[in-house]
Amino acid sequence: MTAEFWRSDALPQLESRRSCREVACYRPHTHDRFSIGLIDAGESSFTGASGRAVELRSGDVLCIPAGHVHACNPEGGRWEYQMIHADQTWIRRLLGAAGPEAGETERLLGAISVFRVPGLHRRFDALNERLFAGGVPDPARIGDELRNGLRRCARAVPLHREAPVSDPETSTRLRAVIARLRDDETVPTLDELAELAGMSRFQLIRAMKRTTGLTPTSWRHDHRVNAARRLLREGGTLAGVAAELGFADQSHFHRVFRSHVASTPGSYRA
Repeated sequence: MTAEFWRSDALPQLESRRSCREVACYRPHTHDRFSIGLIDAGESSFTGASGRAVELRSGDVLCIPAGHVHACNPEGGRWEYQMIHADQTWIRRLLGAAGPEAGETERLLGAISVFRVPGLHRRFDALNERLFAGGVPDPARIGDELRNGLRRCARAVPLHREAPVSDPETSTRLRAVIARLRDDETVPTLDELAELAGMSRFQLIRAMKRTTGLTPTSWRHDHRVNAARRLLREGGTLAGVAAELGFADQSHFHRVFRSHVASTPGSYRA
């Protein structure tokens, strides 16, 4: 099985991927959508913002909320996996943000969860098979199947759960740094960012790693890759997206995108 992406105008809230990789390494990254990962074959290692490694095996299911740093990489040899990405606001509506299900929904959307639950992988695998089967998907049926699978996740006990670090004081001090990394078309220096936060360069790096799981440079790359994915989904050209997001050239765009997505921008767009 080679890398393969699925998208449909009938369900713009959803995209999916099936992939087989050998020694493909993802840098720590985030998704701008809620993600469901399925390990189909082989062994791999998951790490979140804490850096703690969790060994994954065939049949495991991961639920990764939008914006949560993670990386999954093979433990030697070949591994196969699937990823379903869905707009998180849509997922929240599907699961119910009020009533008896509200607490379950917030737990699922509040932390990365790894599940080793019999039958759970099979449920999402069947959903993905339906997406890749061709034809126009039935949004109501897909929504029902996704809701039922995620509600089962929300009620299950995870093998591993990783919530983001909560440090309001540091997050406040980093607010101007994040805004500069997100909005400045130029590349701000570490000294400039440290001055914005009122920290030394080393304090800034440690604070960013502790609160976001990424260094300032990695955070900027990750943000731009997520923006690139959105623009490519909307039909943007490779050259246009690279220029709009301030990459030095298409080669630089290609390298950064591939290190986060383990696929080229052209393959993702196709």
